Amino acid sequence: MNFAKKNIRGILLSLATAVPAWFLGTLFPVIGGPVFAILLGIIAALFIKDKSRVQPGVSFVSKKILQSAIVFLGFSMNLREVAIMGRTSLPIIIATISTSLITAYIMYRILGVREKSAILVGVGSSICGGSAIAATAPVIGADDDEIAQSISVIFLFNIIAAVIFPALGSMLGLSNRGFSLFAGTAINDTSSVTAAASTWDSLHGSNTLNGAAIVKMTRTLAIIPITLVLSVIFAKKEKKQHGRKINITKIFPLFVLFFVLASLITTIVSLPVAIVSFLKFLSKFFIVMAMAAIGFNTDIVKLVRTGAKPILLGFVCWVAIACVSLLMQHIMGIW
Repeated sequence: MNFAKKNIRGILLSLATAVPAWFLGTLFPVIGGPVFAILLGIIAALFIKDKSRVQPGVSFVSKKILQSAIVFLGFSMNLREVAIMGRTSLPIIIATISTSLITAYIMYRILGVREKSAILVGVGSSICGGSAIAATAPVIGADDDEIAQSISVIFLFNIIAAVIFPALGSMLGLSNRGFSLFAGTAINDTSSVTAAASTWDSLHGSNTLNGAAIVKMTRTLAIIPITLVLSVIFAKKEKKQHGRKINITKIFPLFVLFFVLASLITTIVSLPVAIVSFLKFLSKFFIVMAMAAIGFNTDIVKLVRTGAKPILLGFVCWVAIACVSLLMQHIMGIW
């Protein structure tokens, strides 16, 4: 009862904001529900005078519901399918992820971007956009402004990629297989991968959508090692700065372990399609709901004032990933 009394207002506010954001995301999938949720959350905050009444529930959604979304995401990961497609895509995925993280670190040093913002943009660019940011943020202790900013940066280049990549692939003479690898490794968010692959298929009368989606799914698995490595790094930093003992739950975040377990269940057990579809929906909706809460806590003035450098960082990461994806295909003779 105490939990409900303390959190119900904030949870209901996040839910009420997430529902229209979800429908707007289905109408405009290239933009996506998470971006609409952040924007509507920022707008909702302007109309609430006493934020202290909703703050506990909003904080609960932005942390615990966000972590639950990553766990449910695991039910969409069939490791058998990933293993089959991974034989070809894994070298490209490793190369693009490494490139993005190294580029993000170099640009962080050059531009003086906030460390956690740089990590989120680098991880979001290299792995799977909003889902990777959602998984990484609680591990590194990123605040809501940093999460909102990184999501916004990823969203910008998702739209550009979805629009120009099919034409770029045609200009470069990519095969259907080559474009599925290109879209799956160089576009961040699932909705934008789907949009780009669908456009390619309509132009070329092909069927690259499924291949691109599986490549994207393979990238998503990188959430596991990335979050665990960052957990160790930040736990050691905390120990060095504050003299605190390393907490085993921080080194091995439970929600990441549950994500792995969910993936294994999906791979080993033939779950009914209806259940898998519902859990995938729940994962996506929970991310939208969490982004609404994050938008509510976002300082829009600060976001605009500090936005130029993260956008430049995201642009450089995006270009580097696209170039390395194409280069690796050329080296491997897939082009």
